[in-house]
Amino acid sequence: MTAELQSLALSAGVATLVGGLGAVLVLLLTRRPSVRAVAAAALAAPLVVVLAVAAGIYASARAMLLSEHDSQLVLLGLLAAFPVALVTGWIIARHVQRLGRTLAEAESARRREHEVEERRRELVAWLSHDLRTPLAGMGALAEAIEDGVAGDPPEAFARLRREVGRMSGMVDDLLDLSRIHAGDVARHRQAVSLSDLVSDVVASAQPVARAGGVELTGTAQGPVVASVDARELTRVVANLVSNAIRHTAEGGAVTVTVSESAGHPAIAVQDGCGGIGEEVLPRLFEPAFRGSVARTPGGSEGAGLGLAIVRGIVEAHGGTVSVRNVGAGCRFEVALPGG
Repeated sequence: MTAELQSLALSAGVATLVGGLGAVLVLLLTRRPSVRAVAAAALAAPLVVVLAVAAGIYASARAMLLSEHDSQLVLLGLLAAFPVALVTGWIIARHVQRLGRTLAEAESARRREHEVEERRRELVAWLSHDLRTPLAGMGALAEAIEDGVAGDPPEAFARLRREVGRMSGMVDDLLDLSRIHAGDVARHRQAVSLSDLVSDVVASAQPVARAGGVELTGTAQGPVVASVDARELTRVVANLVSNAIRHTAEGGAVTVTVSESAGHPAIAVQDGCGGIGEEVLPRLFEPAFRGSVARTPGGSEGAGLGLAIVRGIVEAHGGTVSVRNVGAGCRFEVALPGG
């Protein structure tokens, strides 16, 4: 074999060896299911090509009996392409990362849209069921009155009014939820005394609490003032107190507490519902969620939107609402931003 063929074979062999090792490295990087690993592989690929070519040609130069000095000059000339390969790999890696982020964001948005659509369908299905029940009762009552077979017409009319009120409450909840989703809440903020606000809500709810044999109390740890929409926050506290009374057994107690920590006002409602399963707690604020303790027992009132409305209003104020099991009941906590 001539010297030229020998140098060509050696060059090809060395280039193949270096390129093969580099290819294995790139493949190992791409096997990891992450954008960072793929970007690293994209950065490494041009460098591997340059190193493989440089190693092959350097080996060929040595095989052709070039001096060490001349071989090093050849190698340095080849390695001059290394920065170009590095920049090229970096550009490709950045593009891969951007593409990965875009795809991840698109997938996340698609999942969110799917979840929203599923919840919307679930909400429509449950509301259709809830609205059908009072409508059927109203139809039966109207027919009985019309046929003159209602045993006690005044009571029948009273029941009819209750069913109308129940449906009206459902529609109001739907409108409120729609208003929250449109961002049309918490627009009229002013400095409000939370202790006075809670005191008014507790006083209004006392008749309902007494009728259910529930002790309802409200306490405030000093004067606490927050910049809120008084009407909207009153709805929040009223929903939480009403929910607590409904789920507290006769002889139990509901406590509403106003406090402030590090300049951040907070309102807590503690009930005696007996506790909620830990797997259910994260879903309580979903619209129309049908956990066994998430709604009025038996579904006799409302559309299951009360806690969803609470979360929407609180978040519109820049606050958070949470729930946890405490003692023999649940504690709902509304944390509002300071200032």
